[in-house]
Amino acid sequence: MNKVIGTGVNRKDGRAKVMGTATYAAEHQIPDLVHGYLVTATIANGQIKSIDTRTAEKAPGVIAVFTHKNAPKIFKPSNDFMNSKIYEARLPLADDKVHYAGQIIGLVVADTFERARDAAHLVKVEYTTQKPLVDGKEASFKEAAGMFGEEMKFEKGSFATGNAAAEIASAAAKVEATYKTSTELHAPMEPHATISHWQDANSLTVYEPSQWVLGTQRTYAELFGLPTERVRIVTPFLGGAFGSKAFPWPHGILCAAAARKLQRPLKVVVSRRQMTANTGHRSETEQTLRLAATADGNLQAIAHEVKSYTSPVDVFTEPCTSITPVMYAVPNLRLNQELAVMNVGTPTFMRAPGENPGMWALESAMDELAWALKIDPVELRLKNEAKQHQRQGLPFSAKHFAECLRVGAKEFGWKDRAKQPRSLTRDGKLIGWGMAAATFPGLRGKASVKVRLLPNGTAHILTSGNDMGTGAYTVVAATAAEALGLPIEQIRVEMGDSLLPDGGMAGGSMMTASLAPAVMSACQEVLKTAKTKTAQEAFANLRQSGRAAIEATASTAPGAEAKKWAFQSWGAHFCEVSVDEEIGRLRVTRWVSVMDIGRVINSKTAASQVRGGVIMGIGQALMEECHFDPNIGYPVVYDLATYHFPAHADIPRIEVAFVGEPDLNFNPVGARGVGEIGITGVSAAIANAVYHATGKRIRDLPITPEKLL
Repeated sequence: MNKVIGTGVNRKDGRAKVMGTATYAAEHQIPDLVHGYLVTATIANGQIKSIDTRTAEKAPGVIAVFTHKNAPKIFKPSNDFMNSKIYEARLPLADDKVHYAGQIIGLVVADTFERARDAAHLVKVEYTTQKPLVDGKEASFKEAAGMFGEEMKFEKGSFATGNAAAEIASAAAKVEATYKTSTELHAPMEPHATISHWQDANSLTVYEPSQWVLGTQRTYAELFGLPTERVRIVTPFLGGAFGSKAFPWPHGILCAAAARKLQRPLKVVVSRRQMTANTGHRSETEQTLRLAATADGNLQAIAHEVKSYTSPVDVFTEPCTSITPVMYAVPNLRLNQELAVMNVGTPTFMRAPGENPGMWALESAMDELAWALKIDPVELRLKNEAKQHQRQGLPFSAKHFAECLRVGAKEFGWKDRAKQPRSLTRDGKLIGWGMAAATFPGLRGKASVKVRLLPNGTAHILTSGNDMGTGAYTVVAATAAEALGLPIEQIRVEMGDSLLPDGGMAGGSMMTASLAPAVMSACQEVLKTAKTKTAQEAFANLRQSGRAAIEATASTAPGAEAKKWAFQSWGAHFCEVSVDEEIGRLRVTRWVSVMDIGRVINSKTAASQVRGGVIMGIGQALMEECHFDPNIGYPVVYDLATYHFPAHADIPRIEVAFVGEPDLNFNPVGARGVGEIGITGVSAAIANAVYHATGKRIRDLPITPEKLL
């Protein structure tokens, strides 16, 4: 068999992206295309008193102006995730109410983008205003709604039934602290954009960056009362998504509705300014951790309480406590999440939603406990490693967390760590070492793939599953190359079109885990169809027969394995920081990450995903934050210049290693996802290193200079 899986394969889509031939949503060329520009609210709470569009309608090139007074017809979808899902339960232009600053209140359509934008600024709006609630300190909290059927409350052991105070009071060591994260904005390289093209009144094509092509197809079908097959979603390339492009946003829905009304293909591109308000963000969180342990470091109790914020137009809980039952074995465990409504846009999934901020708090608290007990932080984690999922009551499959810790410690040189804070200096700067664990669940969905063998000796792999920059084109090609015994150069992959077999969702780090087994199965099926044992024999038979192609389709899905095992990926981060206390300058100077993700399909793109997660985590730890103007409720940061994120100069060389073995209990390929685990634990590792360097415990992200002075 041709050995491709596990090697470092160059991206199949790399040349198209650097040469500019990869076509993104806003770049599709449609004849007779017109342009829309969004009109957004300048208040965060109130009602539209009047909206005057007369001047805008008379502007050069303007075709139409839509507001709540003449909103095009849209049906309310079931919005139950599987049949349909939209990010905001409130449909665009549904009424005259304003729930957050930046909410869409109109759409101007013109013959050019520039004319549409100019006319949008001519729309005059008067409001009846109320004071917006954008400060979490003033919010009222209630018990959080569940996420995907899992309640946000969990109680285990005597700690939850009245002995909490006694357990904490009698503990040899304890930690009680509150950890905060700031609002983080989605800022993918490709802005949100949609082109809607109605071939007739009942046939719609949408060019939109979508992480879930068939899910988006079903949603648009419900929104416009169409049979699913009358809607086509085209999204071969995404310029980053991280959770913000899984479902239709109001701008996309409004674009399709307006295009139908006008019977013209319509493009709407959301500006960077508008994206800060109405295409999602990660909610700020406040997490209180209480840990109790014996003198030798055995955990006896963990209480994890979380507060996060949602929008008036939809409910989204940042599920921070999902990681607590999987990380460390403890007889007494209590989890609880609360949610408050504020006048902000809808928070949503953002790389490792819940796991990322949850690990920030838990791994910071574990470091505090290690210092209190005078136990090495690595040893404390090894001593308390969970052998089973404490909520599901199932053993973990193919778990190599301890190996991640040991390999990482060795590669980093952890044994040489100074045992006291502020004891290591270099070039007049304080030096600190920190570490933290990483984790993310092993998720997998249904997927279908078609394989087509052609007489010219190439194999085509077709699926609607798509690649949002994570390397799915390459993973699919590598899996097919190995299954068929072909050089990867002879594999062509087509993705991201609803006309192709259902490839599932590019979210939850499940694309590889879902698609790879389907690719392998489809490759086996096509050889059966060809009645040969090898692809080379099939090609020879094809040429001899004169047929155009041999093809086969296969589908795979999770089975009963989830009743026997809990599936989770694991990792460990080790980092070094330098701190110049005179100016509060913090630099991350060295990094080692070790991951257990089952079988690594492509070592090059897998390591790249971990590095990307670490870079994103460094941004969260050191600079990313969004504040809302207390008067108008709009984000104070408004573009990529004012929203700070890491540049090349902020990032050290990131060493990445993989350990473990294929998780064949999980799927036939043995691969779990890697897209999100890389960011989990990163911010905690940095804060732990800062404590080692300075003796200051920072519990509020980001760690900006004034917190170090």
